[in-house]
Amino acid sequence: MSDDPDARDWKVQSLRGQLVELGSAVRQLNQSGLDSATAQLLLSRKRAELEDLIKRGHADARTAQMVRPPRG
Repeated sequence: MSDDPDARDWKVQSLRGQLVELGSAVRQLNQSGLDSATAQLLLSRKRAELEDLIKRGHADARTAQMVRPPRG
């Protein structure tokens, strides 16, 4: 993924939207008495992807703050 903060923000928002949709699908499957295991697994993976993306974003921000330009 690019280091572009806007691209990261877009990806975070996209993942959050997918999580909402998957959560809704799991609820609908459960209410219908159908198996929701596959949707639950995908939901777990998307949550982990979102957490990783957020953690990497925070780590990148900390690293950028720690790096100082060399003195001439």
